[in-house]
Amino acid sequence: MMKTKTLQDTLQFAQMVAGKHGWVLHPDKEFLDILVEGLTTNYNRYGYFSCPCRDADGIREKDKDIICPCEYCAPDIQEYGSCYCGLYNDPLFIKNGGYPESIPERRQFKNFI
Repeated sequence: MMKTKTLQDTLQFAQMVAGKHGWVLHPDKEFLDILVEGLTTNYNRYGYFSCPCRDADGIREKDKDIICPCEYCAPDIQEYGSCYCGLYNDPLFIKNGGYPESIPERRQFKNFI
């Protein structure tokens, strides 16, 4: 049986990912808390950290592209300064007054049968 994650576990995970990649977390604490809560819920539901801003199938193989940090994260940060959900951000983007906003969805929807 998998161990459930707490909000603190998930925040530590996100901080570790951000640190590893040289990113910073969303600057608004309230919004960051919502993202962390979504990631925690998804982990405890599916057994992996699927993106809190996308619908997961609950099947790891189908969701592998949206497991945090998703495969769209780095290209989004490079192009827009933040990832799709705004969890991870380029530190210069934030330092220069940037704020995560809505960006185009890169994920192509598949398996609509």
